[in-house]
Amino acid sequence: MAERQHTLSLDATDQRLIELLRDNARLPTATLARHLDVSRGTVQNRIDRLIRDKVLLGFTVRLRGDAQSGMVRAITSLEVRSSDHKTVVGALKRIPEVTRVHSTNGRWDLVAEINTADLVTLDRVLGEIRSNRAISHSETSILLAEVA
Repeated sequence: MAERQHTLSLDATDQRLIELLRDNARLPTATLARHLDVSRGTVQNRIDRLIRDKVLLGFTVRLRGDAQSGMVRAITSLEVRSSDHKTVVGALKRIPEVTRVHSTNGRWDLVAEINTADLVTLDRVLGEIRSNRAISHSETSILLAEVA
């Protein structure tokens, strides 16, 4: 059964709440309420709704890209046969080292972010991705240092 898509209705308060959480997901509800000029209960109800509606998928730590020494990070751009798009996305999401998958425009259909412990593992992951017959072309760039 296909997952039902519904239109998200985010008002200005929801958008501002998300912006505040993006900046610091650890802000206490009372602080968020002060910034938004609403009650703590309203903030909590909105967060609960955003989680329930899968607008907020979780709260996490953001690290500078090169903060973890020993990690090999790469971006792989993929050209996919249009009829196989969902299958490829599903296959990519099953690879633990693929941390994110983005749809895009232009030459490439998808971009996959990959994090591995070493180049040997990156090579294995790229081989697994490229063995998918629905992928017609790919291009990988290894990310070196993050520049500010």
